[in-house]
Amino acid sequence: MVKVEIVEEKDVGSSPYASSDESRTSSTASLSSVSSEVSVNESFFDRIAALVDIVPPTTRHTISSRVSRAASLIKRTGKVAGNIVWVITTSALLVALPLALSLEDEAKIVAQEKEMLEQQQGAQQMLAPSMYPPQPGSNPSQQQKGLVPPGF
Repeated sequence: MVKVEIVEEKDVGSSPYASSDESRTSSTASLSSVSSEVSVNESFFDRIAALVDIVPPTTRHTISSRVSRAASLIKRTGKVAGNIVWVITTSALLVALPLALSLEDEAKIVAQEKEMLEQQQGAQQMLAPSMYPPQPGSNPSQQQKGLVPPGF
């Protein structure tokens, strides 16, 4: 059999919950009368860390494992993407840049050859006999001046 006994506190003033005999039996006593001071040294991180106790351990473990898996997936994806960018960049520098420079040089050479060909054709036209018939009354033995077509 269990014996219930009320134990009286010796130092009534030291505990914030201590009260007189009449307030112990009174139903109007509330916790608002008890002073609750927030610790001045408590930081925001300490308050967030205290919330860990609210979440059950199995849920905490599940959340932690999912977050760590997501972080490792992001890390691996970033590493692969970085390697791909590195390969493309170095390939462009080692292959595409010299190719572009050689194509530019080739285009310059083709333009110079075209210009030289036009100059040669122009010189041959100046030396060739005139395609225009000789004017009446002119001496064919005299060298004719080149005619300028209309519009020039």
